[in-house]
Amino acid sequence: MSLRTPHTRRQFLRTTRKLALTGAVFSIAPSVNAGLSLSSKNHLLALDHTHTNEKLSVVYRLGDQYVNSALTRLNRFLRDHYSGTVGIMDPALYDILNGIKVALRADIPYQIISGYRDPHTNERLRTTRGGGVAKKSLHMQGRALDIRMPGVPLAELRDAALSLKAGGVGYYPKSQFVHVDTGGIRSW
Repeated sequence: MSLRTPHTRRQFLRTTRKLALTGAVFSIAPSVNAGLSLSSKNHLLALDHTHTNEKLSVVYRLGDQYVNSALTRLNRFLRDHYSGTVGIMDPALYDILNGIKVALRADIPYQIISGYRDPHTNERLRTTRGGGVAKKSLHMQGRALDIRMPGVPLAELRDAALSLKAGGVGYYPKSQFVHVDTGGIRSW
C-alpha cells in the first residue's frame, strides 16, 4: 500500500480510516510524542478555559524533555474550577492535544471544559447530573480533559483524537465537547 502525505484534515481522516479498515493500523499509544511534532521540537499549547476565562499559551516540552515550570502552570490552569483544588496532570495528555493539533493542521487554542476534578466535586457532579459523570473518572487522576476547538467540527476533533490511538475518546455532541484521556484505548 502506498502512503502519500494528506494535504487536508479530511484527507488525513479518510486515509486513517482506510488504513484501519485494511488492517494497516499503526499504534503510537506507548509514545504519542514519537513522530507527532512534524514541524517543531518545541511543543506549544494554547488553551482557553471556558469556566475561569483564563488563557494560557505555553511550551510544555522541548524535544523529548517536559518543561517543569510549564507543567506546574498547566496543573494550576487545569485545576478543579469548582473547588480550586490543583491536581497533577498527566503530561501525556498534552502530547495527545499536540497530536490532535498536528493531525488537524490547526493552530487554534483549545477550549477547556474540564480538567482535573477533585473526588468531592466528582461525587457531587455524579449524583446531580443524572449519571453523566463516571464514579472512577480519570479526571480525578489528572488523566482526562474535556475539550473543543472553535471552528473545528466536533466530529472532526473526535476523529483526529481517535486516529492517535493514544487513550480514551468520548464524543458528547449535545454538550459540545470531546473527552480525551490517557487510559486504555476505547471510545464511546
